[in-house]
Amino acid sequence: MKMAQRRNGRVRLGAHMLGSLTLGMAVSAASAMAADQPTPKTDKKVEHIEVNGEYLGYNTRKVQSGKFTEDLLNSAKTITVINQDLIKDMGAQTFTDALRATPGISLGTGEGGNPYGDRPFIRGYDAQSSTFINGMRDVGSQSRETFNIEQIEVLKGPSSVYSGRGAVGGSINIVTKKANAEDAINLDLAVGTDSLTRASLDINRVIADEAAVRLNVMAHDADTPGRNEVSGNRWGVAPSVTFGLTTPTKVTLEYYHFENHDVPDYGIPYDQSTGQPVDVNPDNFYGLLSRDFRDNTDDTASVLISHDFNNDFQFTSTSVYSRNTNDYIVTNPDDTAGNVVNGNVWRNTKSRNSETKSLATQLQLAGEAKLAGMPNRFAVGAEFSNERTSNQPYVVDTGNGRNGGCTAEMIASYNCTSLTNPNPHDPWVGSITKGVVTETETDTSSLYAFNTIELSDAWMVNGGIRWDDFRTESDNGTTALSNEDDFLNYQLSVLYKPTINGSIYAAWGTSSNPPGTSNGDGADGLATANQDLKPEDTESYELGVKWDLFSGRLSLTSSIFQIEKNNARVATEAGRGAPQENVGKQNVKGFEFGFSGDFTDEWHGFGGYTYLDATLESNGFNMQYDGNRFPNTAKNSVSLFTTYDITEAFNLGGGAYYMGEVYGNTANTLSIPSYWRFDAVSSYKMNEFLTLRLNVQNLTDERYYDKAYSAHFANMAPGRLVMLSADMHF
Repeated sequence: MKMAQRRNGRVRLGAHMLGSLTLGMAVSAASAMAADQPTPKTDKKVEHIEVNGEYLGYNTRKVQSGKFTEDLLNSAKTITVINQDLIKDMGAQTFTDALRATPGISLGTGEGGNPYGDRPFIRGYDAQSSTFINGMRDVGSQSRETFNIEQIEVLKGPSSVYSGRGAVGGSINIVTKKANAEDAINLDLAVGTDSLTRASLDINRVIADEAAVRLNVMAHDADTPGRNEVSGNRWGVAPSVTFGLTTPTKVTLEYYHFENHDVPDYGIPYDQSTGQPVDVNPDNFYGLLSRDFRDNTDDTASVLISHDFNNDFQFTSTSVYSRNTNDYIVTNPDDTAGNVVNGNVWRNTKSRNSETKSLATQLQLAGEAKLAGMPNRFAVGAEFSNERTSNQPYVVDTGNGRNGGCTAEMIASYNCTSLTNPNPHDPWVGSITKGVVTETETDTSSLYAFNTIELSDAWMVNGGIRWDDFRTESDNGTTALSNEDDFLNYQLSVLYKPTINGSIYAAWGTSSNPPGTSNGDGADGLATANQDLKPEDTESYELGVKWDLFSGRLSLTSSIFQIEKNNARVATEAGRGAPQENVGKQNVKGFEFGFSGDFTDEWHGFGGYTYLDATLESNGFNMQYDGNRFPNTAKNSVSLFTTYDITEAFNLGGGAYYMGEVYGNTANTLSIPSYWRFDAVSSYKMNEFLTLRLNVQNLTDERYYDKAYSAHFANMAPGRLVMLSADMHF
């Protein structure tokens, strides 16, 4: 039975209709209110985060989300902000490269149903489906770029009160570049080893009184250092226009188009006897160039409206429509039948051909008022979204290597290859057909409220509450699944300010993770085993200190925390797809400290250290795993990046990154070893228009693994890359 028939009159596109209606109301109301306002003074300053071409350092004071009623110093939560200056100095060209700046984040990988793409883990939990663009969920699986990123905001700890479903270990918000009141042109050209060529252009122009346009474009082509035959090219364009730059009513229209075409790479197979990746040449690539491919596209259109009421209240409306595709066939270097022991690798495949569309609207009123003589800063709002994913993976003839191992016939047909000397140019001629289509749809309606009460100059109390109505359905033509629930989440914190530049806080918060959170485009999918279960509930406790030094130029943070989940979904009997119940227990204890900003006028830095004791305390039927460590989670991680201005023109610096051992599975039988990686950077300012920058990533050419899968393979990280760029500002 089709999903629309099962809804019994439920409006399938309710979020679309409501989004369009609220957007129209917002535009009409904003226009009317603007007409009633007096003409603003022309000397009023425009508030924005970044001024094109001006070095602002690594220390960012605020997050973009209006749900935060305080700045970073007075927000009782661990929040890391990676700004554009840091991204540029690091030479980070992808979203996951930029995340290297903060410790406590590890990377995971996927196969087919659990898609290949960006998959960060925060404090032990998957955040693939808890990634946001300008505060709106970006659920489509993909590999993101940095050319249109203003800053990345990492919220650590359960945060469903901010983000809705998921966000068990935290969430990530990407703030995009928007048209502003500064005329500027930035052109960045780069060349490097491994055939790297890259160009990005950022143009911002004031085109009329109170109106500006901005255009960001990028083209990139490169091989992957240290990975034979692994290459890719991508390009993107992101225009935006803003009306009412300094007026009470401001409207910004944004569009983003991005395409990525590459050879996907699943790295090196595990040696099942040792539990480590097999010891072979790290350049080995087991894929087939005649078969493997990956095409990823993203189109997103946004309308952002804000209206200020006498500087006391602000109404905002954000509406977003996005379409994302992820189409690939990738070789899975499988070793589930003893092939590696015999010197062979089965070229199994994983595939996906998915399209995810989403429409979402957020309405919010924020402001400040006095109650009982005490200042109250608040934000209340509503969100409505509809997400639809269609996935039709491929059926690829790869023989029967899982059941019978690699035979002479399979080697002759190139469905198996040599462990030590694979040939990506093998003339594979097997069959490829389309498989079964699975349609998944999720509707969400949410209400939220936040309030900070300033009890005195030294004491603040912040509370937040959010209600979500969640429904998801999945249908593959033979099996129809659904899960529907509503849930409340809370946060409460007390913050003490011993000085104006310091804060000490205690915070408590919750999250809810229902089955099907990823809407069929992530690891947390809907299945027969979990469709009738309640959301997993998580509680977090955190004590922290934040301190700004040197007139705010340097920020220091430190926190200890515990995350408890007492109703985790676990299997109740043996076998793949076994029934699940909410009876598992998980616990994460840890501490971290971080820094960002300037130690002196010449010495700049960003980074920190995170310790995570993440334990699977109770695993239902699989009680032999009780006490094991979380997969995809390192106990110790370090991120350090620093630069020093030797002269006014010459700058020298580098990065050091450490990740402890990471297990790929809950049995803790497969893992990737710890590693250190070092980077170097140097820049020279030729004049006010031109800066030359030299980045050397993975300076020592360390061959390490950065992603551990649960069964078959570990992902080999890139080798050394040398890149010279010319940053021109006009």
